[in-house]
Amino acid sequence: MAGKFRREKDSLGEVQVPADALYGAQTQRALENFPISGSRLPTEFIRAIVLIKRSAAQANCELELLDDERAAAIIKACDSLGESEFATQFPLDIYQTGSGTSTNMNVNEVLAHIATRDSGLQVSPNDHVNMSQSSNDVIPSAIHVSALLGVRDHLLPAVRHLRGQLCDKAAAAEDVVKTGRTHLMDAVPMTLAQEIGAWAAQMESCRERIRGTLPRLAQLAQGGTAIGTGLNAHPDFAELFAQKLSANSTQQFRPADNLFAAIASQDTAVELSGQLKVLAVALMKIANDLRWMNSGPLAGFAEIELQALQPGSSIMPGKVNPVIGESVAMVATRVIGNDTTIALAGQSGNFQLNVMLPLVAHALLDSIQLLGSAARLLADKAIATFAVNRERMEQALARNPILVTALNPVIGYAKAAEIAKAAYREGRPVMDVAVEMTDLSEEELKVLLDPARLAKGGLIGE
Repeated sequence: MAGKFRREKDSLGEVQVPADALYGAQTQRALENFPISGSRLPTEFIRAIVLIKRSAAQANCELELLDDERAAAIIKACDSLGESEFATQFPLDIYQTGSGTSTNMNVNEVLAHIATRDSGLQVSPNDHVNMSQSSNDVIPSAIHVSALLGVRDHLLPAVRHLRGQLCDKAAAAEDVVKTGRTHLMDAVPMTLAQEIGAWAAQMESCRERIRGTLPRLAQLAQGGTAIGTGLNAHPDFAELFAQKLSANSTQQFRPADNLFAAIASQDTAVELSGQLKVLAVALMKIANDLRWMNSGPLAGFAEIELQALQPGSSIMPGKVNPVIGESVAMVATRVIGNDTTIALAGQSGNFQLNVMLPLVAHALLDSIQLLGSAARLLADKAIATFAVNRERMEQALARNPILVTALNPVIGYAKAAEIAKAAYREGRPVMDVAVEMTDLSEEELKVLLDPARLAKGGLIGE
């Protein structure tokens, strides 16, 4: 060791590594080779690789391929990694070798260094930590593991929370009747509960779509090693590894039905990303509906009032903007972009290996993290806290000529259209115009044009 550096050796020769680094030569080479973005792979992804290394050590020990002492040292090294190590010892750029070999070796080197230091044994990053594995099955497996755990622990609870807030808000708005809108134009009446209930249904559908992907996400490439043949892995390794990983993660995993496909393709990541895009689109729709409904407060719809969270302008005093909706819309836009990235990366499974794995990992976990946080934010700072402007809704509803739609079965479409146009032209309520232009009594019209009844749907007289 000279100064602040030490010399490490790999198959290409010697490399200077920072003296306090837990990683070794291959990580240092990758640091020097890929100074591209400064963006690292997510900590959740590194944690998944560490979990894989722990489970592999357990499986290799049980198969009598790895001695008890080294297995215990590797397991202890996995368990000893703290936040500071995750923040400083896994520094590699996303845009590296497409298989993620650099990151796999980064983890191998860190764990081998800790295991050697703490046990006094010589623990090799390749021969011991990476036993029965290759980057080609570790990195695809880590994508599945990190994504599934992220969906389970972060995303699905957030979507469930948002749906719950929507259901609660809908229940409190059962008696609020408002003007429906199509093409941003006045349409027939509906209740605010029906509108919010539609959002809740979207969230439930999104949740079911994502859950439907999880069984395929639980299938792992691990045990296929380099291309799917399982060369250099014990015949029982894949199954035993999956058992150990399932116990370590409290999540059921199993070997993929076809290890060649699991290594060569990223179809399940593409599928999950597609479902995340559906959620992003749904959140965008809800966020924009809220922004429209909140617009004003004088020149817009002003049907609801979103919670005032911060001043809205550096020049216009008193202005308050729908900042949560805007934030969620930006998240949705990013996730839609991530989906395109993942789809394009998924096409790069050339022959027996996909070569954009780090990019898939980063984009997929980015979407999971963003959507979970945005869903919870929308639930707590927009849905749960907005106030309903009943007076504004009632005023708009009373002036809505489209109420005349209810008269179609009684007086016909053409006559109803005449009444609607007259009401628009003269700025008068439909009720007043209909009294003058039909033979129906005011009492009959009050029943026919009752917005609350119209919101229930069905035919006249039912």
